[in-house]
Amino acid sequence: MNENARLVGTLVSFGIALAAAVAFFAVTGVGGYTAVARYGGAAWVFLLALIVAMPTVLPLFKRRSGG
Repeated sequence: MNENARLVGTLVSFGIALAAAVAFFAVTGVGGYTAVARYGGAAWVFLLALIVAMPTVLPLFKRRSGG
């Protein structure tokens, strides 16, 4: 796998996970949740989204790079 494709795939995966965490944090802002629940939930969503995104996004970039 091309190193540049791997780096871009990793950055895209982190971006997807970060977007999911920010979306979770924004949605819970109107629900009256405590700050600990919001920050903890956002961290949890970030980790889970990263776990899901990494094995799905990296093969896409691997295929595109021809490796």
